[in-house]
Amino acid sequence: MVDRPEWLGPLMIGPAVLYIVLLVGLPFFLALYYSLTDITAGSRTLGFVGLRHFTDIIGTTKFQTALKNTFIFAVGSQVVVIVLASILALAMQRDFRGKWLVRFLILLPWVAPISLGTIGWLWIFDSVYSVINWTLEALGLITQDTWPMWLGKPYLAMISVVGVHVWRLLPLATVILLAGLSSIPQDIHDAAQVDGASFWRHLVQITLPLIRPIMLVATLFGVVFAFTDMIVIFVLTRGGPYDTTQVLATLAFFTGIQGGDLGEGAAIAVFLFPLLLAVAVVFLRVARRSEVV
Repeated sequence: MVDRPEWLGPLMIGPAVLYIVLLVGLPFFLALYYSLTDITAGSRTLGFVGLRHFTDIIGTTKFQTALKNTFIFAVGSQVVVIVLASILALAMQRDFRGKWLVRFLILLPWVAPISLGTIGWLWIFDSVYSVINWTLEALGLITQDTWPMWLGKPYLAMISVVGVHVWRLLPLATVILLAGLSSIPQDIHDAAQVDGASFWRHLVQITLPLIRPIMLVATLFGVVFAFTDMIVIFVLTRGGPYDTTQVLATLAFFTGIQGGDLGEGAAIAVFLFPLLLAVAVVFLRVARRSEVV
């Protein structure tokens, strides 16, 4: 069978397809099925309720707050990630001493376990032991009476979770953009230099248009991570204070797993799937049209 070319493709792609079906497809369709039933953690039976969970949760203040926070968290973090990743990728393209060390430090947040890294940030933002507050006080910028409560005030808590999420996703976006920059032929840069193009003209009219497709792919990855991930918020704030950092992923966990209402939790979890699917299709279509043939 291995010697037959028509079997080689299916044999090589088969494990990947099986992996996706078992670890992504089955849980997704199970969550979709649960969202249409009244199943709870303690029940041995379930009944079909149709779209009742979806219509019930849409009108609740907690869901609307979580939906708003989800967009603030995702859009805010992605804007910062793309800007910083572009700057880092452009810097990493140049040759300088210690470049390998800088690359290692940039990749470190991505290779380290996210839960351990976030626990470290929990200590950094601690109201008593915060190294940020100690540093600001040592510099004379704040006093003991004006120490910011990073995770205790709504706006500071949102800034904190967005900052940690940026710290986590920045390595991935930087590597993707660096690959895009490396794919630009050197002849184009040489021609721009011969024509006397300034740095900003070179960046705006040559570099950014050529890496736009790969930048859209990096943004798509980041948006999907931001909409679906809950580790950072769960470890740092658990949605608090007063639900000001509650997002749909954490709300689904608290409702379905800790609250025991599996049906409503599943409805919250799959609520954004059509929107994310549409965003993915639009991003990929725009990226494809932006490709330089």
